[in-house]
Amino acid sequence: MERKKVLVAYSLPEEDLYDLIEQFDVTRWQHGAMPYEEVLAAIPEFDGVLAAGITVDREIISRARKLKAICVYGAGYDNIDIKAATEHGIVVANIPDTVTESTAELTIGLMLAVMRRITECDRKLRQESRSAWGMYRNMGCNLYGKELGIIGMGRIGKATARRAVALGMRISYYSRRRLEPADVARLGATYKQLDELLKTADVISIHTPLSDETYHLIGERELSLMKREAFIINTSRGAVIDEKALAARLRAGTLAGAGLDVFEWEPKITPELLTLDNVVLTPHIGTNTHETRTQMNREACRILIDLLNGSRVPNVINPEVL
Repeated sequence: MERKKVLVAYSLPEEDLYDLIEQFDVTRWQHGAMPYEEVLAAIPEFDGVLAAGITVDREIISRARKLKAICVYGAGYDNIDIKAATEHGIVVANIPDTVTESTAELTIGLMLAVMRRITECDRKLRQESRSAWGMYRNMGCNLYGKELGIIGMGRIGKATARRAVALGMRISYYSRRRLEPADVARLGATYKQLDELLKTADVISIHTPLSDETYHLIGERELSLMKREAFIINTSRGAVIDEKALAARLRAGTLAGAGLDVFEWEPKITPELLTLDNVVLTPHIGTNTHETRTQMNREACRILIDLLNGSRVPNVINPEVL
């Protein structure tokens, strides 16, 4: 019996793919992310795809004559045309549990970095040395006692809230689904409508997926509702925020600061953001820890193995295909 073929579209460590290689014929791209044209040319021969670092659009799916399963490499699946996959009978699954803790950690790290001016002070010490010192220089803001407004109270939102509670922050949130009573009690979280949340929170942290409904969810109008002394953190998807409107607010001083791990036109960044001291920027590293990457690799392999062997798996995006 001919073995099924699987495409791993990124140069993931071979040792993490052992179980996948044992069961299927695996083609692993060797140098970073597989270029779009290469994926387009190769896709007809594959039964499964581990979609790390690539976009799988309608054109690719239309050429995928044998494709039965796609595993998204992470929680977000805006890089996959779910509608086209469903029309062609291709099941799509993601691995949201693996990214939760590391992304929540980075969220808190960005909050601390921008509010306590950590990266700004690091630059000053390297560039100015003695002139960076002073009792009333480089004044920051406590996290303790502040209201953290979380937009999107899913896995990562709740993990961020747990950490923020430990730091003495008060939690409010806006989400499609209300928290269960046990979570409300554990986190002391208060549900608010989006506009109210924006008006009252000292820090806004975004944890919502990117979709037609959430594209520019935070635009000029929403930013104008925030307090001048408020901060905004984004570790979800860049296009949830209107980046140009955010840059204008930060430059004008009508928003205190931002911590951004994601950007609207990645890997391009609105140039103005690179010039502002009240912004901390990281290159989409929410899941970039040794532990999390290893877990993601192995979980993605497990999902593909189960899907191609006809077993049911959790976190299927389009269950109507099954």
